[in-house]
Amino acid sequence: MTTTSWLVTGAHGLLGLDVVAELAADPDATVTGLSRDQLDITDPPAVRAAVTGHRVVVNCAAWTDVDGAERSETAATAVNGTGVRHLARACADSGALLLHISTDYVFPGDVRRPYPEDAPTGPVNAYGRSKLAGERAVVELLPRTGYIVRTAWLYGAHGPNFVATMLELAVRHETLDVVADQHGQPTWSRALARQLGALGRAALAGRAPAGIYHGTAAGHTTWCGLARETFRLSGLDPQRIRPVGSEKFPRPAARPAFGVLGHGNWLRAGLVPLPRWDDQLTAALETPALAALAAAARTSGGCLPT
Repeated sequence: MTTTSWLVTGAHGLLGLDVVAELAADPDATVTGLSRDQLDITDPPAVRAAVTGHRVVVNCAAWTDVDGAERSETAATAVNGTGVRHLARACADSGALLLHISTDYVFPGDVRRPYPEDAPTGPVNAYGRSKLAGERAVVELLPRTGYIVRTAWLYGAHGPNFVATMLELAVRHETLDVVADQHGQPTWSRALARQLGALGRAALAGRAPAGIYHGTAAGHTTWCGLARETFRLSGLDPQRIRPVGSEKFPRPAARPAFGVLGHGNWLRAGLVPLPRWDDQLTAALETPALAALAAAARTSGGCLPT
């Protein structure tokens, strides 16, 4: 049986590590994972050389510093916009499929219902504008072979993320103030990696049309709700989390107040959307890295009453 050659960019990041691991478990796949140090997607010749010979490219490379993008929008767009254009052009030239990771931040977050995949965009910050530039490059250059997967509130075993940070802070602080007026869909990086693998295989088989997919968990909560559920599932007292308004933590970049996405295109492609956010969190907290953080937090005190 012929194997499919996959390239994963940004392969040492939070999501990239899980994507490489997910694809490596597929006996019908061969995987090349390139970190930021190994492939600078703003370098067109390097991008062309890396893409050559691969059937599917999963782009996890990105400028992810939201506040940093507000100060350096040109630099952020060079990666999230122009760099993605280089990848899309290389895929167009070679015939490779492109699965590109984008964000809920392309929307303004000023509604109280999930955004469908074809909803009008309107970023409220530089990071969102830079990511929207990348989306437009994929649509323009790969109308039949480009897949945009918007995700949000990613957490997992690798790198800094909200769930891990809450457990680490639980060791040092009796109570934590957490924003309760921003709504989103906490998404486990391993679950998204599996979904990307399924999407790529469906695309290769001609079952999934090109376009936009929303790779976020079902349901939604606030940052405070996520923190409290993380504590509860870890055996910690969720009342240690105190809800506050986002004005208590002013940031350089505005955040969408309601970044909740709809999932209709998965069903239209015959694929099951991602599970609920709390079910994903339950599974994630059983993995060794996060379970170890939870155990350390429990030994520090502040556990649920017995």
